[in-house]
Amino acid sequence: MPHLQWFTPTDNLLPYDGTVYYQPAVVDRPEYYFDKLLNGINWQPDQAKLFGKIVYTKRKVAWYGDEPYRYRYSNIEKIAQPWEETLFSLKQLVTNLTGEAFNSCLLNLYHNGNEGMAWHSDAEKDLKKHGTIASLSFGAERKFSFKHKSTKQRIDIMLEEGSLLIMRDETQDHWLHRLPPTTRIQSPRINLTFRSIVI
Repeated sequence: MPHLQWFTPTDNLLPYDGTVYYQPAVVDRPEYYFDKLLNGINWQPDQAKLFGKIVYTKRKVAWYGDEPYRYRYSNIEKIAQPWEETLFSLKQLVTNLTGEAFNSCLLNLYHNGNEGMAWHSDAEKDLKKHGTIASLSFGAERKFSFKHKSTKQRIDIMLEEGSLLIMRDETQDHWLHRLPPTTRIQSPRINLTFRSIVI
């Protein structure tokens, strides 16, 4: 399995202004981990505050970390839960693969293709600036898209089950990303995004 230093500049999926690497099949027995995460994580409906009102999404989320870190996005603050056993083992795997010492993880549960994520950047002030975000995918294979903020150039990739996507350097400054909805996918997907909260 590749360590981050094994990637070369030619492996970068972005043509400029950022660094994104993709590696399929980094997790053995992804179906096992999918079941463990589906049933062992304390999933909650995601929330966003719009015009002073709290809106709940069908997508569910969970927030875990080394400490009860506070993380704020969509005008909602979340407090990290202690690591669950399966999730912590996957954190160790991702640390070994990337050489990065992540201290938190935001998890997403999409029940089917109708649920997705709109264009955004992970540039909240709580996150380490230009830090690495490592994303593991389980369950349904889904398209993932990048769009440059200035040139509007688009990059699409299919995220396979058991794959690892790495975003780092100035990617969040210059690129948006999203998980577009699709009516073709009827099965669920779980996404783990390992991050570094600034203490």
